[in-house]
Amino acid sequence: MSKLPEIAALLLAAGRSTRMGGLNKLTADVGGQPLLLHAAAAALASRARPVVAVVGHQAEAVREVLQGLQVVVVDNPHHAAGLSTSLKAGLRALPATCGGVVILLGDMPHITADHIDRLIAAFAPGAIVVPVHRGRRGNPVLWPAALLGEMLQLEGDVGAKRLIGAHADRVRDVDLGSDAIFTDIDTPEALRLLRR
Repeated sequence: MSKLPEIAALLLAAGRSTRMGGLNKLTADVGGQPLLLHAAAAALASRARPVVAVVGHQAEAVREVLQGLQVVVVDNPHHAAGLSTSLKAGLRALPATCGGVVILLGDMPHITADHIDRLIAAFAPGAIVVPVHRGRRGNPVLWPAALLGEMLQLEGDVGAKRLIGAHADRVRDVDLGSDAIFTDIDTPEALRLLRR
């Protein structure tokens, strides 16, 4: 039986929560624990290793949420310059042995270890594994090591989404059958609804 490639999880947790009216959503209480902890727990319960988290805005408070967990925490002092800086800080912290990386957003509380493991199960070297539901693509996305160099060239407040279009021939869609792949918490109203 061939050995499965090593897949890391990269948890982006450096954002400024600009639409939250001053509240850092990642440290906000959801079901008795900080919002970020839901995503971190899913990553840790999955077969992805290592789990790397990038912190920036209110770094100490966010680090506190992750304290005691088997998570490699990386500081991004340039987080205010946009998402690409956090992506690059995290990618640089990955071991060279990784065959790929699942990029998780810290504000997606309904993503589970099972979702992550199903993306990993669908992975083949060079493939971009994208979750879909009802014909729409969402997050998290599993990126192959072969594209990490291109991801390190990104600039500004952009993620790697445009690379999906640029490498359409590499994309492997996986229907996760769940709206979890669309649910991120960006506004006070979304947080209120989640708490309900």
